[in-house]
Amino acid sequence: MWALDPDAEHVAAINRDGLSLTGAVELAGRLSARTRADEIPACELVILATKGTVTETACGQAARLLRSATACSVQNGIGNEEVIARYAPRVIRGVTLPAGRLKAPGVIEIVGPGPTWLGPYEPRPAPHAGIDHLADMLNATGLDSHACADARPPQWTKLLFNAAVNPLCALTGMTHGQLIDDPPMRALASRIVAEGRAVATAAGITLDDDPESLIDSAGRANHGHRPSMLQDVTAHRATEIDTLNGGIVREGETHHVATPVNALIQTLIRGVERGWQVA
Repeated sequence: MWALDPDAEHVAAINRDGLSLTGAVELAGRLSARTRADEIPACELVILATKGTVTETACGQAARLLRSATACSVQNGIGNEEVIARYAPRVIRGVTLPAGRLKAPGVIEIVGPGPTWLGPYEPRPAPHAGIDHLADMLNATGLDSHACADARPPQWTKLLFNAAVNPLCALTGMTHGQLIDDPPMRALASRIVAEGRAVATAAGITLDDDPESLIDSAGRANHGHRPSMLQDVTAHRATEIDTLNGGIVREGETHHVATPVNALIQTLIRGVERGWQVA
């Protein structure tokens, strides 16, 4: 097993001590890590866990590894599989709920556990046997994983959850718990979800869970959690807004469903990002 990451300190720690998960999940493993794709041999399976902002860049750098591999995305939002399919012959649509943060080089703290769903990316699907095998391997480590015929329902459920919580926390500085405790902000989150639900329905996708319930239960369980987009904005890093609310807007245009609230949220976050460039 190999890992590819641009953080040289993180890579060095993994090679020296292994990769450890702490917090809600306790897991440690030994693997080889590199900062350069050309130092990694050909792979049968490639799992992409990058932010959507760098999917194209990551695929370009790892093009040799992807050329004959099965590729699985476990990224946030929608649109990543379309990019990956330009590089890999077989693609798995993955959705994973655990939330984590880099606690130290080589150590990831899991602040919120959850399952992972794996299914074929329809235009360029991986064989079901390969999807089942990956789910079995993940389950063997204790990571709750499910192979399914269609991963779009859980993908869209998580999309609406993230699209409602992440940008609102990023714009206000609130934690997830503070967001659900604030009635006007919680109501705005519901409007984001309602638009996304209408788009999913128009696309023929039935959500596998209620995003509204997930928003409240996760906020209560991890009241002080700072979602990844809030962390990105605080660090002046590019956000995943275009694969979250932007993805809902694009799909809404395709299916002729109006998404003005999601479009406004996307515009506001993009404005925050442009503000760093002129400050």
